[in-house]
Amino acid sequence: MCGIIGYVGYQRCQDVLFAGLKRLEYRGYDSAGVAWREDDRTACVRAVGNLDSLEAALAAYPQGRGSATATSTASSSVGIGHTRWATHGGVIERNAHPHEDASGRFRIVLNGIIENYRQLRERLAADLIECSSDTDAEVVAQLIALNYDGDLADAVRRSLDDLTGHYAFVAMCDDEPDTLVGVRHECPLVVGIGDGEHFIASSISAFIAHTRNVTVLHDHEIVVLSPNEVTVFDVEGLPHRPASTEVDWDDERCDKDGFETFMLKEIHEQGGAVAETLSHWRASRVPGAAGALSDERLREVSRIIVVGCGTSYHAGLAGRQAIERWARIPVEVEVASEFRYRDPIIAPGSLVLAITQSGETADTLAAMRLARARGAAVVAVTNAVGSQATRDADAVLFTRAGIEMGVAATKTFVAQVVLMYALALRLAGLTRALPAARLTELQSELELLPDRINAVVNSVNEDARELAERLAWSPFFLYLGRLSGLPVAMEGALKLKEISYVPTDAYAAGEMKHGPIAMLGPDTPVVCVATEESVLPKLLSNLSEARARGARVLAVATAGCTEIDDYAEHVFYVPRTDPLLQVVLGIVPLQLFAYHLARARALNVDQPRNLAKTVTVE
Repeated sequence: MCGIIGYVGYQRCQDVLFAGLKRLEYRGYDSAGVAWREDDRTACVRAVGNLDSLEAALAAYPQGRGSATATSTASSSVGIGHTRWATHGGVIERNAHPHEDASGRFRIVLNGIIENYRQLRERLAADLIECSSDTDAEVVAQLIALNYDGDLADAVRRSLDDLTGHYAFVAMCDDEPDTLVGVRHECPLVVGIGDGEHFIASSISAFIAHTRNVTVLHDHEIVVLSPNEVTVFDVEGLPHRPASTEVDWDDERCDKDGFETFMLKEIHEQGGAVAETLSHWRASRVPGAAGALSDERLREVSRIIVVGCGTSYHAGLAGRQAIERWARIPVEVEVASEFRYRDPIIAPGSLVLAITQSGETADTLAAMRLARARGAAVVAVTNAVGSQATRDADAVLFTRAGIEMGVAATKTFVAQVVLMYALALRLAGLTRALPAARLTELQSELELLPDRINAVVNSVNEDARELAERLAWSPFFLYLGRLSGLPVAMEGALKLKEISYVPTDAYAAGEMKHGPIAMLGPDTPVVCVATEESVLPKLLSNLSEARARGARVLAVATAGCTEIDDYAEHVFYVPRTDPLLQVVLGIVPLQLFAYHLARARALNVDQPRNLAKTVTVE
């Protein structure tokens, strides 16, 4: 995943581009670059590393004219920018975007991957066109140049037939100095409509400080931007008026609000994210609604398949337990990248829930398409309005977590889990698998979760910091859980791996004797999620075995569970509620523990190495 932005208008575009890239840096931060029209030529500045490196390179640009803080009268009103996460070509300056063709007249920025770029390079070489970088993006610029005949939009349109993959890109041309052309295919691209200025980017956050009037492009749509006009074409070259939406985000929501990092801010926002998600769930419930989420269709569901990747997969595991226990409908949870290739059996009456916070996760999208092709109803669970998943699905369940800038998911995870709870309770009402009184009780407990999440964040933060600082240099962690505690353990372990780079494993506690116990030694931290009291005696037996090997046991437990005190040297207590609802409470101490441990190791928690917010490639 990469972040791209383009601007046409009356402002000094270097400033607009750099500010937009700062908002997009979470999408890629191993190289960056900007290109802009300056007098009668196109200037380009690139740098390896994060945006601090690009800022320094801009400041060093001749006479300071490229600097985002320069006061020079030299200016430009058209340009493109890119912050890159390498998929091809490594992290070296000649591979940093923007990329140009051999003549230097055409430049592009690209998000995604061109899967047939090697074949295209060979074809270009046969035409005596030699690429100067190792990236797939340069191939696109070269193709546009080959197809150019005085109309940049037409050259882009004619190039699309040669491209295989999933991508979004923006192109500029010296011969059309006031024009940008963008196109998307299974990667996000949005247009911001202004007054005498327009924006195009991977995410609304890149330009929300300037406009909230947004047009979301669909696959294969080509958009042409000039300072006074935005035109959208289809693949046949036929224009149509773009539909725009006024988004309700504000600029402040994209900032840190006084927190030291985006991740810490987003951990503190989890109660609000859950409250917003539940509020949207209630508002979107329309009696008698048609489609895959109608009461009639849901009563016919005999089997549910959940697909997701990473954190979304863990949310699916939590959802499975709620749906099976409350609604008594069998549920399978699949890693999307495996599901799409293993020739799954999808019987009539199957409902597929595809969980993807961005709505653009490549493997999850492919799994959705496979399921639909085999006759299943597909429902997307996503945080992104207008994303590809919303167009590929038969119906959509939206989480309302807001923008999540930290790469490691926090508030989007709890919002996903709570939405799965809400769906499970709706299914339970339709199947009558729960007594009416129990259903009402669980619905009431669900509504209390936002306040309880806030209480946990505030009560355990300092304890998590102190404990993390003591254990920051431990070489290995083992996380254990049973039943609803298992997805919490798995997600907690993932958070620690993602942002601290400490080797960490997560297991069902009953599996400890089947291998993982060999990893334990004196002072090995074992983190146990002990919120499922029905299996607490079994779990305590596992902890006894760990302690006998000298391990240091830490636990997350329900308030009032005094038995755990004899087995763990430190316990994070969370409020008492139904054991399945404990998932969104139990994860909070583990998020904060991972966060403070990574900070104690002086690591960048918002931008962990090698990771990107949305995985748009396999």
